[in-house]
Amino acid sequence: MPSKEIKELRQSGKLEEALTMAKAELELQPENIWAKRNISWVYYEYIKQNSAPEHVDTFITWLKEIQNLLMPEEEKILFDNLAWQIGSLVFKLANANDNSRFSKLFQLLELSQTFCYTKPSEGYSFLFKAFHKALKETDKYILFADWWGYENFREEDYKKETLPNGKEVMSIVEQAFIAYAKHLLPKQSYEGEIIFDKVKASEFIPKLIELEEKHPEYQYPAYFIAKLLLAIGDKENMLVHLLPFAKKKRNDFWVWEVLAEAFSNDSEKVFACYCKGLSCKSPEEMLIGLRKKIAKILIEKNQFNEAKTEIELIVKVRNEKGYRIPNEIVDWQSKDWYHNANSSKNNIDFYKNYLSVAESILFYDIPEETIIVEFVNSDRKILNFIASETKYGFLKYDRFFREVKIGDVIKVRFQSGSSEGMHQLYTAVKTNDENFKKQFFIEVEGQLRIQEGKPFGFLKDIFIHPSLVSKLNLKDGMSFKGNAIKTYNKEKKQWGWKLI
Repeated sequence: MPSKEIKELRQSGKLEEALTMAKAELELQPENIWAKRNISWVYYEYIKQNSAPEHVDTFITWLKEIQNLLMPEEEKILFDNLAWQIGSLVFKLANANDNSRFSKLFQLLELSQTFCYTKPSEGYSFLFKAFHKALKETDKYILFADWWGYENFREEDYKKETLPNGKEVMSIVEQAFIAYAKHLLPKQSYEGEIIFDKVKASEFIPKLIELEEKHPEYQYPAYFIAKLLLAIGDKENMLVHLLPFAKKKRNDFWVWEVLAEAFSNDSEKVFACYCKGLSCKSPEEMLIGLRKKIAKILIEKNQFNEAKTEIELIVKVRNEKGYRIPNEIVDWQSKDWYHNANSSKNNIDFYKNYLSVAESILFYDIPEETIIVEFVNSDRKILNFIASETKYGFLKYDRFFREVKIGDVIKVRFQSGSSEGMHQLYTAVKTNDENFKKQFFIEVEGQLRIQEGKPFGFLKDIFIHPSLVSKLNLKDGMSFKGNAIKTYNKEKKQWGWKLI
């Protein structure tokens, strides 16, 4: 057999002579595996010579010649080498700015599926990365991914990749699962029909959940678990997976759009989520869609000043970017209410009225506790609070309220803190809980005792702060009727009362 001669001709670059000899051999013994191997490697050399986008048709022609040989699946060395060559050309085509490349990519995918590669292997992963980059925005992605098989990723594929410039990018596995999930989400056809494979989405969710559990360092699987659960109608479980992700990403506006979808039946929460999303710092062109959603609600609420503000912000950025103004907005601008409304620079102060509602959604899994304000330092924006005789302390309130006063009852979710010390909050909202308030308030009446030269005083055994003595111009011996609040005396280490 001329195997040695064919190999020598091939390796010396005499491909035409090698091909002639290999063809002759194959014609004599068309089912001989050695004859097939000899010519397959000649074809392979022609493939290598044509691995450039401008030679893609020739590349495909030679690839088909190998396909026609019907090589047995044991020929892993040949197939694995083909994976590198196909992947290399696919990467080049993916970077080409030519829409006609897609027909060639689809041909290459179809041919690639006829070969039996080593799985998992570096070459097989390389082939995935190439087609992933080339097809992730096309409707062929699911077809490709199902054929390739996510169970074939190597251990290395789960790790972040470091680029030549030192920048780290997410692992190819995380990219793959995200791309697959995106393609499973409901889409609308040109005819207005909703395209959604509920069965396929339901089958993929457990795989995403498993990935999230095994790789908690991945940021985005939880988001797509939530989106898919929302799509199949499982809102309760959606929150379980979305909330940890949303807490990390709560400064990104789109997280709040997703949360709004989860509470689509609760208009107050939807509106609060929109307000929170628009309070996040984001490029204006990214907020156009969300501004339009909230403008529509504001019009329905007859809050025309705020609606006009949102509309003007939309129009401004669309004009700056050269985008067309949607007909619905043009229609709004023609209405009497629009011409009569007074707009502002933005609605930031308006949003603040709803942020506590939005954040309570984000931290709904943390129990709420009720506290009462026992003292306020308005200069430093700090208040002292009491939750019970075993839980009390102080906290900064300016993130939640412009002002508070002694006796205010607040529902809070604590982030951290120690008894008597500084506490951090997730959420805070004022409430009217008279039963709770009664635990800390008493009505007192009697004669004041204020010793000469002392700035403070007492009503019976109830302390009167110097600021109150001065503010009310209180004098020793006066009859007085008022309210007292429970307080903790750190020096005596006991609970008492002070006049307010």
